Amino acid sequence: MIADLAIRLGPWVWWIVGLCLLAAELVAPGVFLVWIGLAALVVGAVSLIAWESALWSWQLQLILFALLSAGTTLAGRRYFASSETSSDQPLLNRRGASLVGRTATLAEPIREGRGRIRLDDTWWSVSGPDLPAGMRVRVAEWTGSELLVEPIA
Repeated sequence: MIADLAIRLGPWVWWIVGLCLLAAELVAPGVFLVWIGLAALVVGAVSLIAWESALWSWQLQLILFALLSAGTTLAGRRYFASSETSSDQPLLNRRGASLVGRTATLAEPIREGRGRIRLDDTWWSVSGPDLPAGMRVRVAEWTGSELLVEPIA
């Protein structure tokens, strides 16, 4: 039934598939189906010209579609990956990393390697050598969940 419909639609089946893939990209964004949809549209354009040719079999169409899908996907990923611009605020979403190098006073002593400091409006868990409360420390590293501090001499 589907094969019969595809034969009756002729080269337009590729245009329909391509437009459906482009529409699916709107529903599930990710800039992936765009490249496959463009490949289907290209095969549809070639099919309009070569449909009556004896060489233009469905097998050749599928091979061309697969090659074009892979090629456009790789080319699109390479093009858009290389066009990334550097940010003027590279630590914007990495708040802990932006604290490295800052100094603070221990609000709670570091005992058994754990303590707390307050920087700006946030309490941070810290690790480091055992130190008394009130000691000035410098943030040496951010581990993702806590700050590693060292005493200021």
